[in-house]
Amino acid sequence: MSDSETNDVMRRFEVPNIEDLPADLQERIEDETEQAGFTPNIFPAMAYRPSHFRAFFDYHDALVEDTALEREEVEMIIVAVSGVNDCLYCVVGHGALLRIYASAPKIAEQLATNHRTADVSDTHKAMLDFAVKLTEDPERVTEADFERLEEHGFSRRAIWDIGSVAAFFNLSNRLVHLADIRPNDEFYDLGRDQ
Repeated sequence: MSDSETNDVMRRFEVPNIEDLPADLQERIEDETEQAGFTPNIFPAMAYRPSHFRAFFDYHDALVEDTALEREEVEMIIVAVSGVNDCLYCVVGHGALLRIYASAPKIAEQLATNHRTADVSDTHKAMLDFAVKLTEDPERVTEADFERLEEHGFSRRAIWDIGSVAAFFNLSNRLVHLADIRPNDEFYDLGRDQ
């Protein structure tokens, strides 16, 4: 990749050439590019360490595919947590996915800025309160937090999934900050025509 392309992906580490990557990484990046219509920058950035790429996306896939949550709820958690962590890439990229899954063009900015004032249900506010508390003050999570979520209809398995998504995206947000991964321009407009 040229220097300008590297700076558009991440600014602190060299972005590998996709054609030089192991075949399984090339295939995953090709699939994601075909599905999105562009290559989300997280893929070439994470390919800097191929073994980490595999582990990262395997866990990501498990979180979104084997869950008691709706995909919209997963993206809500990601955007709220990423907003708390000032993670531009995840707010922009997952904000686009949230707008699409929720069919709500304003929701991402609301959740990234302050989930407590967003136009979401009380059930989703409780879910996001928990995810943000786990992000900001994990040692303060108590059984009362679990009881509140159960009162809103979340099973223990769903609570595990809420916590797992929040925890994983705290990791992801920190990796994005470490590498200074930049959001693709394409993300900014996705899901706005709802």
